[in-house]
Amino acid sequence: MRKPVVAIVGRPNVGKSTLFNRLIRKRKAIVGDLPGITRDRNYAVTEFDQCPFILVDTGGFVPDSQDPIMKQMMEQVQLAVEEADCILLILDAKEGLNPMDREIHDLLRKKNKTVLPVVNKVDGAKQEGAVYDFYELGADRLFAVSAEHGIGIHDLMEEIVRSFPQGEPGGEEAFTRISVIGRPNAGKSTLINALIGENRLITSEVPGTTRDTIDTLFEYQGESYLLIDTAGIRQKSKITHRVETYSVIMVLKSIERSDICLILIDAAKGVTEQDLRVAGLAHEADKASILLVNKWDLVKKQINQKQFLEDLRFQLKFMDYAPVLFVSALTGEQLKKIFPVIQEVKRSYDRRVTTAKVNQALQQAVSNHEPPYYRRSRIKFFYGTQIETAPPTFVLFVNAPAGVHFSYRRYISNQIRSRLDFPHVPIRVFLKKRK
Repeated sequence: MRKPVVAIVGRPNVGKSTLFNRLIRKRKAIVGDLPGITRDRNYAVTEFDQCPFILVDTGGFVPDSQDPIMKQMMEQVQLAVEEADCILLILDAKEGLNPMDREIHDLLRKKNKTVLPVVNKVDGAKQEGAVYDFYELGADRLFAVSAEHGIGIHDLMEEIVRSFPQGEPGGEEAFTRISVIGRPNAGKSTLINALIGENRLITSEVPGTTRDTIDTLFEYQGESYLLIDTAGIRQKSKITHRVETYSVIMVLKSIERSDICLILIDAAKGVTEQDLRVAGLAHEADKASILLVNKWDLVKKQINQKQFLEDLRFQLKFMDYAPVLFVSALTGEQLKKIFPVIQEVKRSYDRRVTTAKVNQALQQAVSNHEPPYYRRSRIKFFYGTQIETAPPTFVLFVNAPAGVHFSYRRYISNQIRSRLDFPHVPIRVFLKKRK
C-alpha cells in the first residue's frame, strides 16, 4: 500500500520549515545522507500512530509572481499540491490574516482536497486571541500550533492521519509491481511502450492509486506484472516546461508502490546529480533495483562499456548490489534481458533462509574477522535470524550493539549477502542486545 502524501503550503516566512522539522521530529529536514540527495532536504517519510506518510515542505507560495526563480518554485508547489492527499495551509498568528492567505486558500479550495488551515506561531495569549480572525477564511476548524515549541502538534497529527483515504483496491499482491523511474528525457515513456509492445499479452489497464497514472497489467512467460506508469507527470495542466520539471513526490510515490524499480540512466549524458538522487530514493526505500543504461545505441561506438560501468559503479557505490544492463528502448537492443533479470531479482528479494544457515554464515564471518573490543571486552555475536523478506531483513543478537563500528556492521552485512546468496538486492541488518 502506498504512503499518503501531505504537502505543507503557505506564503513565505510563516514557519513551514519549522513545522516540517517538528512533524518529522528531526532538527534537519533530510531523508538520507547519500550522495546526490543531500541537497533536497524538503521531503521525508514520517509516521504518527503507526501510520506512515510522506511529508513535503514546499517553497513560499506567491501565486502571481513573475520572478523566474519564484515561478520555478511555484511549479514545484503546484506539483506538490497536485500529488497531495492532505494539504496543510500554514498561517501566521503574529502577522494576522493576509490578503495573500485568502488568495492561497481560495486556490486550494478549488482542488477538491482536504485542506487543514494551521495557524502557526501561537506562542502566547495575544496570539491565541488572533486565531479567531482566521475564521474569515470560512474554515470549519483551525489548528492553532507553535511549531517552535511543539504546542498543538498532537491534535494536528491526529487530524492529518484521520484525513487519509481509508483502504485502497486490493489484488496487487499477486503481481510483481515495477516502476520505471529516472530523470526527465531519460527514455522512460519509450521504455514503457517498448516493454508493453514486446509483451503483447496485456490483460488490462487500470487506474493507479496516484491520480493521472495508468497501471498496465500484463504477462510475460506465465508471470504477471503490474507496470506503474509515472509518465502522467508530463500531462499535468497548468505546469509549464512539463518535460523539464522534476518531481521528487512522483518518484517517491512510484517507489513506495513498487517491488522493483527500473532506474533509467541516459548513456549520452552519463550519471548526473538527478540520477544519483533518484537512485538514492530507491535505495533509502530498500527497494530492489535494476540500473538500465538507456540509449546505448547512440554512444557504444564512442564509449568503452567497461569504463562506463566502472564509472557508474563508482558514483553509485551505495547501490553496488543492483544489476546493470545496457539497453536501447528505441531500437529494442538487449530489452529481452530485462525480464529474466527482474525474475532473478524478485526471487532473491522474496527469498527466506533458515535460521541455521544464518548462524552458519554469521559464525564464519566472525571467525574470519573477529569483532573489535568495546569497553575492554570483545564484542560477541550470539546468533541471528531472518525476520522479513522484501527486502531480506536480519536481526543479530549481540552483547553490545553500540560498540559495533559502522565498518564492522558493513562487513557483517556484506558477509551475509555473499554467504547467503543475496547478490542483487538490498538487505537490512539490525543489531539487538541479548537480554
